[in-house]
Amino acid sequence: MKGFCTSLVLAVLIIAIAGCVSIPPEEAGIMNNESLLQKEAVPSNGQPEELRALTSKSTLNDYLVYAALHNPGLKAAFLKWAAALEKIPQVTALPDPQFTYGYFIQEMMNQRQMFTLEQTFPWFGKLQLQGNAAAEAARAQKANYDAARLKLFYQVQDAYYEYYYLAKAIAVTKENLGYAKYLESVARAGYASGIIPDADVIRAQVELGKLEDRLKTLDDQAEPVAAKLNAALNRPPDTPLFWPEEIKAQKASFTSGQLLGWLKQYNPELKAVAFQAAREKWKIARAKKDYYPDVMLGMQGVDISQGKDAVLATASVNLPIHWKKYRAEVCEASDNYKSLLRERENLENTLAASVKFAEYKFRDANRKIALYKGSLIPEAKQAFAVSLQAYQTGKETYTSVVDSIRTLLEFELSYERAFADREQSLAKLEMLVGRAIPGS
Repeated sequence: MKGFCTSLVLAVLIIAIAGCVSIPPEEAGIMNNESLLQKEAVPSNGQPEELRALTSKSTLNDYLVYAALHNPGLKAAFLKWAAALEKIPQVTALPDPQFTYGYFIQEMMNQRQMFTLEQTFPWFGKLQLQGNAAAEAARAQKANYDAARLKLFYQVQDAYYEYYYLAKAIAVTKENLGYAKYLESVARAGYASGIIPDADVIRAQVELGKLEDRLKTLDDQAEPVAAKLNAALNRPPDTPLFWPEEIKAQKASFTSGQLLGWLKQYNPELKAVAFQAAREKWKIARAKKDYYPDVMLGMQGVDISQGKDAVLATASVNLPIHWKKYRAEVCEASDNYKSLLRERENLENTLAASVKFAEYKFRDANRKIALYKGSLIPEAKQAFAVSLQAYQTGKETYTSVVDSIRTLLEFELSYERAFADREQSLAKLEMLVGRAIPGS
């Protein structure tokens, strides 16, 4: 009986030690590095960090930080990455050992009880290849997380600059409404003195109504744009937002060739597909290993009532005879690998076209900014001042003055629209190429 127990304990220890060393060292290193990243994302007390409330002094960077720590979609992407990392120790561990106990109800040749303890060892390299494939899948999820973060930052910036445009458009419209009110007062004063006909007073009041309606439309647009920004911040859609303060244009220096080069090198969506393809490549090698047998080592002990206990070491292998199945596994992984290569090629072409369009919008906005700010707006202001002065002395028609007000309003609104388009296009370019544009 003593020999029986000793053999059982020895067998359990051997299998336990084998299980401890089953994880490939390089994959264990990946797990440790990523675990550190996860710990850094959460404060040491395990509670989410309390953020300062967004105020009228909050900058775009404050909004980005707030969104990064509150957006549920980004948190979901992070947890998918964390879940993929947990797959590595699962696929690199040995199968569970099998323990069998038997009791002789009727003793046979003095045998009272027996046990069998067996451990399967997959063929050389199988666990390593499974771990490599799981690691590539985790890298793909990390790239998906990076893509989600870049997309979130673009959503915040796009809504923020649109909200900024509305603030400037409302201010510009109010300023021009003031011009129209002044013109209406001039028309009434001129009518009272007999210099200006009463029709001009009516036209001035109609123009005031148009501008007031335009201002109301802009005010109404603020609510859905604010709701879009609040959604990215994970706040209720009707949460009040402060108008952004004055924004300076970001500097940016790049060429078309640089953008396409950065796209290929840094875009996380392309990286994700590349990692998925690498995973399938490891799976091809892993599927080929199924042609080789797994080894099962075991120990069998028999408790003998009279005499010395019997201990038997066993070894067995499975017989990989289903070659059509194994060939299908290899072909499946190979077809998936080729499919992902084509998918990456197609995605790169699509993203390159998006980069080209965003670059066009950026450069077009730059051109408009220079045109409106450099010449058109100053000239329109000068033309309005001259027309108004001439109208007051009866040397200019009301239509000419109104046209100058309308032109000035359109030019100023176009400038603000171009400024917002420029910043939105730059933010989209950074999302597409997967990195910050130099100078921005």
